[in-house]
Amino acid sequence: MKHLFTLLGALLLMLSSQAQQGTIKGKITAGGKPVQFANVAIPALKSGAVADQQGTFLVRNVQPGTYDIKVSMIGYQPVTLKKSIRSNQTITLDITLEEDLSKLNEVVVTGVSRATAVRKNPIPIAVIGKRDMNMHVNSNIIDAIVKGVPGVSAVTTGPNISKPFIRGLGYNRVLTLFDGVRQEGQQWGDEHGIEVDQYGIARAEVVKGPASLTYGSDALAGVINMIPDVPETGPGKLKGSFLTDYQTNNGMIGSSLGLAYSKNDWKYVLRGTIKTAHNYRNKIDGFVYGTAFREYNISALARVDKSWGHSQWGASLYDNTQEIPDGSRDSLTRKFTRQIKDADDDIKDRPIVPDNELRTYTLNPLHQHIQHYRLYNRTRWQLGKGDINTLLGLQQSVRREYNHPEMPVQPGLYVVLNTLNYDLRYNLPALAGVETTVGVNGMYQLNRSRNATDFPIPDYNLFDIGGFFFAKKTIGQLDISGGLRYDSRHIRWNDFYVGPNKDNGFDKKYDLPDTAGATLQFPAFGHNYTGISGSLGVTWNLSQRVLLKANIARGYRAPNITEIGSNGLDPGAHIVYLGNREFKPEFSLQQDLGFLAYLPDLDISVEVFHNNIENYIYQARLYDAAGEPVVIVPGNATYRYQQSGARLYGAEVGVNLRPRTVPWLTMDNSAAYTEGRNRNQALIDLHGDAARYLPFIPPLHMRSAVKATASRNFGVFSKAYVRVGADRFSAQRHFYGVDNTETYTAGYTLMNVGAGSGIVNRKGKTVMELFFQLDNVFDVAYQANMNRLKYFEYYSSSPNGRTGIYNMGRNFSAKVIVPF
Repeated sequence: MKHLFTLLGALLLMLSSQAQQGTIKGKITAGGKPVQFANVAIPALKSGAVADQQGTFLVRNVQPGTYDIKVSMIGYQPVTLKKSIRSNQTITLDITLEEDLSKLNEVVVTGVSRATAVRKNPIPIAVIGKRDMNMHVNSNIIDAIVKGVPGVSAVTTGPNISKPFIRGLGYNRVLTLFDGVRQEGQQWGDEHGIEVDQYGIARAEVVKGPASLTYGSDALAGVINMIPDVPETGPGKLKGSFLTDYQTNNGMIGSSLGLAYSKNDWKYVLRGTIKTAHNYRNKIDGFVYGTAFREYNISALARVDKSWGHSQWGASLYDNTQEIPDGSRDSLTRKFTRQIKDADDDIKDRPIVPDNELRTYTLNPLHQHIQHYRLYNRTRWQLGKGDINTLLGLQQSVRREYNHPEMPVQPGLYVVLNTLNYDLRYNLPALAGVETTVGVNGMYQLNRSRNATDFPIPDYNLFDIGGFFFAKKTIGQLDISGGLRYDSRHIRWNDFYVGPNKDNGFDKKYDLPDTAGATLQFPAFGHNYTGISGSLGVTWNLSQRVLLKANIARGYRAPNITEIGSNGLDPGAHIVYLGNREFKPEFSLQQDLGFLAYLPDLDISVEVFHNNIENYIYQARLYDAAGEPVVIVPGNATYRYQQSGARLYGAEVGVNLRPRTVPWLTMDNSAAYTEGRNRNQALIDLHGDAARYLPFIPPLHMRSAVKATASRNFGVFSKAYVRVGADRFSAQRHFYGVDNTETYTAGYTLMNVGAGSGIVNRKGKTVMELFFQLDNVFDVAYQANMNRLKYFEYYSSSPNGRTGIYNMGRNFSAKVIVPF
C-alpha cells in the first residue's frame, strides 16, 4: 500500500508540474512564404521542434523562465530570440528569415564522408547553383562551372569541348562525378568534352585540391560533382519545366523538357534535351570551320524513401556529333579549306570552304560521334545510429572519329570503354563525439577497339580498388577531420597486332592467332600500381562567421592508359602519342590555408595553396639522335610522355559586397592566380626558360560583377535584375615553350551584361523565367592560352599577322524557362 501511495503522489506531482508549463508556437516565413523543415531549438532545455509544410511549429511543456530560442534553416540567416514564458502561458511567434547569400551553412556531399556544412570543412570546396549557371552564356556544363568558380579553368577545342582544370591540373588529375558516380569517358583526351546534359544539373560542387582519400586515383587535383536536378513535387502531382536557349554567335538552339512525379513513397524524374549549333565566328577568322555540333540527352531517375532509408536509380543517354576542326586555310586569303583526299592530300591544294557551308547546321563528313550510356543505383540503409551507403554503376562510352573524306562511313578511331563502378561505406555511430566512416570503392574497366583504321591505345583490362577511413570531431571552436587510404590498380593487355586492310587500304586490328602480315603495335603488358593517400585538416571557428582553415593532403594518381600504352595516331589531335611503360604513380603533397569571413555586409575569402608533385607526367616532342623531330605519320607531330617533378602554388581571393543599407545591390569580385614550375633541371639546363614552367597553366584571372535586383515586384516582373561584369585575363608569359608547345598569350578584358526576371500571374505564381546575357560586348578578338585552336596553324607566317584560331566573338543569349 505504501508503494501505491508513493506512485500516486509522483503521478499527481508530474501532472501538477505539466499544468504549470507553457507552450511556444508560431510560424516561420521568408519572403512571405512558409519555410518547411526550419529548426526551432531551445538549447537550455535541450528541446525544440521542426516546422511543417505551412511553416508552423509547436513546442510543448516549456518550464517557466527566460530562454534563447534559435531558429535555423540551410540557406537562411539564423535568428536568435530571447523570450520569457510564465506558467500556463502560450507564446505565439511570427518569425521571418532572410536568405543567406553568403552560403554560410550550405551543405555539401562531395569530398567528405557524409553531408557537411561548407564552413566546417577544412578542404576548399566551392558550390555553384542552377540559377547562377543560368545567368551565364554556356555551351556546356564545364563552361558554366568555370564562369562561377575561381580557380577552375578549362582546355577547350571549340564551344562544345571543354575539359576541366583545377589550379593548373587537368585530364585524369581531375575526377568528374555525375550524382556521385565517377565519369569514365576517356577523359585523357582533349578533343571531346564531358558527357553530361548541362540543363539537367541543379548544382555543382568543386573540391579544389587532392581528394584521393575518398575517391582514389584521378582525384589528385580535385573533384567536380555534378548533381542532377530533382524538382520538389506534391504527392500525386506532375511537375515540370521547359527550357529554350538561343545564342546568336553560332546559332546554338537548346531545348530541354523536365518532368517530375511522385506517388506514395516514390518520385520519378525524366528529362530530354536537344542542342544544335553551326560554326562559331569572330572578327579575325570569320566563321571557324569544323566547330558545329549536335547533341541529344535523355535521363531518368526513380527514388523511393522508406523508414529504412532510401534508394535512387538513375539512367542517362548522351549522344553528341561534333565536327573535327584542323585549322587548314588558304595561305593568302586566310579562308578555311577542307580535306577532300585521304592519299596525296596536300594542304596547299585543299579547296576553300563555301560560305554557305560555314553557316549550315548540317555537319561535315569529318566529325566525331560520342555516345555515353549510364545506369546506376545509390542506396542508403539506416542502421541504428549509423548508416550504410552503397553505389553501383554501369557505363559505356563509345567514341568514333570519322577522318577519311573519301570513305566517310569508315571511322578512323572506334573505341568502346565499359566500366563498372562500386562504392560501399559505413558511417559508424558517433563515439565520444567522433564521426567515423570506413569504406571501399573502385572500378572494373574494359577497353576495346572496333572497326577502325587508327589504334592509339591497346585493348586493356583494369581493376581498381581502395579502402579508406575518415573521421571528424568538433572540439570547442575546432572542427578536425582527416583519414588514410590505400589503393591498388592493376592494368593489363595482351599482344595487339595491326596490319593492312585489303578492303579499304588502311590498317585494321589482327586477332590472334592469325597475325600474318601484321605488326605487333602493343606488346603484352601487366602492372600493379599502389599508393597511400590521406589528409588532415582543421577549421578554427573564431566566431560563427569568421573562420580559419588549414589542410594538408597527399594525393595519388596511377598513370593512365595513354601515358603508359600509347603507340599510335590520335587523328582528332593530329599527334602520334608514345607511352612509357616505366612510369611510376604520381604523388602530390598539397598544403591549403584559408580565411573566410561571412560578415553582414561583406563576404571575404582568401585561399592559398602549395603543391609538390612527384613523378609528374607531361608530353614532350620526340627527337632523333641528329636532333631532328621524329615523324612517324606525315603531317602529324610525334610526342612521347615524360616524367619529372613539379611544383604549383597560387591563391584565390573573393570579396563580395551585400550592403544591408542598399539591399538591392551586390558586388562580386574574385581573383585567381596559379603558378606551375617544372622541376626537371636537366630539361631546364637544355632549353632554359622555355622549360621552366608547366603546360596549360591559366593566367591571372580577375572577375568583377555588379548586380541590381528589384526588391519588389513591378507588375508581372518578379526578382528582376540587371548585371554588368568584367573578366580580365592577364598576359601569360609563364608557359611551357619547348618545341613551341605553347607560346606567349596576350592579355584581354571581356565585358558582359545581362538581365533577367521572373514573370508572375495574378496569384503571384511564377509562370516564366527570362535570362538575357551579352558576352564580349565590344567583340574583342582574343586567344585564350588554354584554347587548343590557338595552335591550329599550318604556316609559319600569315598575311594579316595573325596565326592560329581565335576564340568566340560577341555572343547574345536568350533563355526562357517555363515551369508547370
